[in-house]
Amino acid sequence: MDPLTNHVFGAVLVVLTVALAVSLRFSPKLRGYQFTVWIVAVVLAGMIYPDHILHLNGWDMRNKWVMLIAIQMVMFGMGTQMRLHDFAGVLKSPRGVFVGIICHFSVMPLVGLALTKIFHFEPEIAAGVILIGSCSSGLASNVMAYMARSNLALSVTVTAVTTMLAPIMTPLWMKLLAGTMVEVKFFNMMVEIIKIVLVPIGAALLHDYLKHASAEGKKIVLGIATFAALWLGFLALGGWDMLTTRFSDGALTAIALGGFLLSAFVIGVVYHALAKRLPWLDGVMPALAIVGILYVTAMTTASGRDNLMKVGALLFVASVLHNSAGYFFGYFLSRWAGLDKNSARSIAFEVGLQNGGMASGLASAMGKLGTVGLAAAIFIPWMNISGSVLANYWRKRPVFRVE
Repeated sequence: MDPLTNHVFGAVLVVLTVALAVSLRFSPKLRGYQFTVWIVAVVLAGMIYPDHILHLNGWDMRNKWVMLIAIQMVMFGMGTQMRLHDFAGVLKSPRGVFVGIICHFSVMPLVGLALTKIFHFEPEIAAGVILIGSCSSGLASNVMAYMARSNLALSVTVTAVTTMLAPIMTPLWMKLLAGTMVEVKFFNMMVEIIKIVLVPIGAALLHDYLKHASAEGKKIVLGIATFAALWLGFLALGGWDMLTTRFSDGALTAIALGGFLLSAFVIGVVYHALAKRLPWLDGVMPALAIVGILYVTAMTTASGRDNLMKVGALLFVASVLHNSAGYFFGYFLSRWAGLDKNSARSIAFEVGLQNGGMASGLASAMGKLGTVGLAAAIFIPWMNISGSVLANYWRKRPVFRVE
């Protein structure tokens, strides 16, 4: 086909996919696939119009600060759907949580490594497969557990705990399994995860705490937030330049990390005040998180278009195998450990469904969005499709008694 025909065909394909995504909103049975179709739409747009996606009036849409804000928005939106009492599940079902954490942070990294050996991916592509296998689980696993009517409380707890453990476990596995493929700086990656995951989720959990906090508790949080705002203002108004002349690089990194952690208090308090005035705000945040994922997926696809043309089909096969192995081992290892079927179903989702947003954010921070980030772009839509199918299958085959 000539270039004009290709251009028209591509435009029609993207428009039809967007139209399908919009129309699914009006179908109660198919509404759960709407996000997946939106992902497919932005992947198509990134593949067909990479230059238009990456540059807007000369502005590089992959700007690191824009990417950071987008990922933080995704994580904050995720955090607004979490509650502090989610962590109480550790005490209520310690064995189930322990089994979920062990399965999650062992099966997926190791299966990812095995797949890179089988398919002989280039080093940076292979590192991306291991990266997504090393991330925490995301809220998609909770949605699927709810749809499947499995042990939702266990699912939510495992998601919360694996997210908190990610700053240690993700860089550890990357260092051990992918250290020869790409440069992995353990401490730097840990700091990035704290910035893109723990800070926004921490801010959202602080908002949840303030809903029920005592007057004394609110006063303490407000005091910390006030100090944090003054400290961040000092750094922004020249204090950082002054500190760079007096402290070592290690000390400056610690100061910067402390600043990010303090910013969670400012964001949490400001957001809580806004949410009190605008009650609909909490309901909007998940939609903004979806917009953030779509943006990051579009940037990843457009950046790695040439690589996707070479290995896209193999990456898709790898994503299917990786995801399926997560479901399989998550379920049967849980059963072997003595968990009931409903709990094992939840652990299957926790192991098989990874936090693609975290993987994309880390790939962007590494400056390798078009290579290390490619696995996430392929894995995200497939995980949502397979998770929805499995959830609906189990929903039709409920377990009525705890074994």
